[in-house]
Amino acid sequence: MQPQDFGVKDLYLKHFGVSEFPFSITPDTSFFFSSGGAKEALNTLLIAARTGEGFIKITGEVGTGKTLLCRKLMANLEQDFKVAYIPNPYLEPLALFMELASELEVKIAPRAKPNQHQLLKALTLRLLEIIREGKRVAICLDEAQAMPIETLEALRLLTNLETEKRKLLQVIIFGQPELDEKLNHPSIRQLKQRITFDYHLNPLSRDELDYYVHHRLGVAGYQGGRLFSPLALWMMQRKTKRIPRLVNIISHKAMLSALGKGKRTVGMFDVLAAANDTASLRKPGMAGKLGFLLFIIVGCSIGWVYLK
Repeated sequence: MQPQDFGVKDLYLKHFGVSEFPFSITPDTSFFFSSGGAKEALNTLLIAARTGEGFIKITGEVGTGKTLLCRKLMANLEQDFKVAYIPNPYLEPLALFMELASELEVKIAPRAKPNQHQLLKALTLRLLEIIREGKRVAICLDEAQAMPIETLEALRLLTNLETEKRKLLQVIIFGQPELDEKLNHPSIRQLKQRITFDYHLNPLSRDELDYYVHHRLGVAGYQGGRLFSPLALWMMQRKTKRIPRLVNIISHKAMLSALGKGKRTVGMFDVLAAANDTASLRKPGMAGKLGFLLFIIVGCSIGWVYLK
């Protein structure tokens, strides 16, 4: 649920004194929070990418910030690297090579249907061209746990491309923990041996959650006092298990709940109502989304009168 659904976006922003929604789940690098884990992971990625050997692997549970980390990495590599980003690698080998050719601006004749060998040759020539331009090449693949085994093996072939002194590209894969299970498959053991750097993203620590919430509010322009009460943050920890995506979802809905009551602070019961409205957190038998939406509609009407 978004505030604009009910035409209250301006009311939301004015009521809390922010210039944008602080808890959007869209990966926005301006909101990147340097928690201990995220900062260490980013530093590992930057060092490994510039070392230029083998694969780099980042894993983490759903919602721990892998995609945001990937985009932050790409933003940091932009000056020195040509980056190819594949957000959905559930592709056959030929389709993956076609995607990479498009990302790296490989010139392919219109209506041509090159085979895998031809594409690999064209990619090699383009990689050499990029290196002559003084840049390096990095391929970032998100949601890599969805990649078919044969496509992972085809990806390994790309890392065979090298000159006498260096690899032609660096491969960085992001995925859920199931990726580790897939990499244990006997047919791609050679690929697993090439993973020289890996890191696992964990949820926020207990201390970091408070800083995370206030960091996002600050980036969105909030300049007031404590918006989330200590009890609200305590409930947030319990309900979200400190997973950033869930923190964003619950914080956003809890602020809507407070808005509906005309309050300028978020309390424990706002967080509880938000959690009960979230399918992934709601226990069977609890009030569903309809009741919460109705509450917000009525509450926002009251809030509008209150602000007027």
